[in-house]
Amino acid sequence: MSGRELFCQPRRVRRGAALTLVFAGLLVTGAATGAFPDPGRSDRKTPTGAARPATGHEDVAKAAAEAMADGKSPMEAAERAVSRSGDRWAAVYSEGEYQEFEEALDGQYTGVGLWARRTADGRIDVTKVQAGSPAAGAGIRKGDRLRSIDGEDVDGRPVTDVVSLLRGDATDARAGTTVTLGLERGTRAWSETLRRALLSTDSVTVRKLAAGITVIRISAFTKGSGELVRTAVRQAPADAGIILDLRGNSGGLVSEAVTAASAFLDGGLVATYDVDGDERSLHAEPGGDTARPLVALVDGGTMSAAEMLTGALQDRGRAVVLGSRTFGKGSIQMPTRLPDDSVAELTVGHYRTPSGHAVDGRGITPDLEVSAGALERAETVLSGLGDPS
Repeated sequence: MSGRELFCQPRRVRRGAALTLVFAGLLVTGAATGAFPDPGRSDRKTPTGAARPATGHEDVAKAAAEAMADGKSPMEAAERAVSRSGDRWAAVYSEGEYQEFEEALDGQYTGVGLWARRTADGRIDVTKVQAGSPAAGAGIRKGDRLRSIDGEDVDGRPVTDVVSLLRGDATDARAGTTVTLGLERGTRAWSETLRRALLSTDSVTVRKLAAGITVIRISAFTKGSGELVRTAVRQAPADAGIILDLRGNSGGLVSEAVTAASAFLDGGLVATYDVDGDERSLHAEPGGDTARPLVALVDGGTMSAAEMLTGALQDRGRAVVLGSRTFGKGSIQMPTRLPDDSVAELTVGHYRTPSGHAVDGRGITPDLEVSAGALERAETVLSGLGDPS
């Protein structure tokens, strides 16, 4: 198992698929006035004034206010109210956790710039160091062994725990706080004290395969990711297909997913959704590439806005979807700020694909189910889809 310090499950997450923006994948959140339909917000929000908070929000807010008046923890009271709501996506976040999500949606995270994995014998090894990060500045390299964090031995611990320690989740650590790492390289053992920094994520990566096929991987829909996808499509060789890799993509900004859809569609419907019964729709911009062969790769970690994009491409016949059934998170959450600045989120609506398929709890079934060798199978499929010219 491996992980990046961005992708760490917040210590108080109760149910939210939010998160696997586990962040172990990102992603994440908007402000308390954020939105699903608002082009600037996430798939977990609804716009201010567009829908009155459901009774569940009122109950949670009331419980938090009463706890505050009694000198008790509003966040703990909200958590108890949320647990009674029966809403499987509902969750309560501390102010610091919520800020992390906001940063992540902007394509940023607070950390030192390390990726790590646990080996079969329980060692924690550094697998990548982000250029320009505090870790890179300290000379930490891929292959170094991470022995301890702030004096705590990390051997044998889950990677998510290691990532949480690196980020300082237990104390809602901010940029500028320090963390001391115990490291080992060959026979050398030493300690490094680093200052956490606000770092940029790489939510979209592009690479070319030998056959000229372009692979566009989207790890999360952070700010600007949709335009990066459109640029990658424009720059892709005209005589080869594209593989859109959405495996492990846990969602993010719906507006960015719609922009990504616009890279492959010539306008038209992307999804419909409701917010407290009010029906609405999302549409792609005209002018996308509709001719180039396209395969979308998905798996059980493909969630939320990524499922919305997958459903649009599949329903409209634009892509062959390959992999395994997606996660099935097709609901919309609305945030409520509590008296202690923690945030509670409860579900207010659901979205559907262009054909009317409800994703929540069902997911999207790929056209071709493949468990192993998905990328190689995608190359084979593309070769049979014809010359885009």
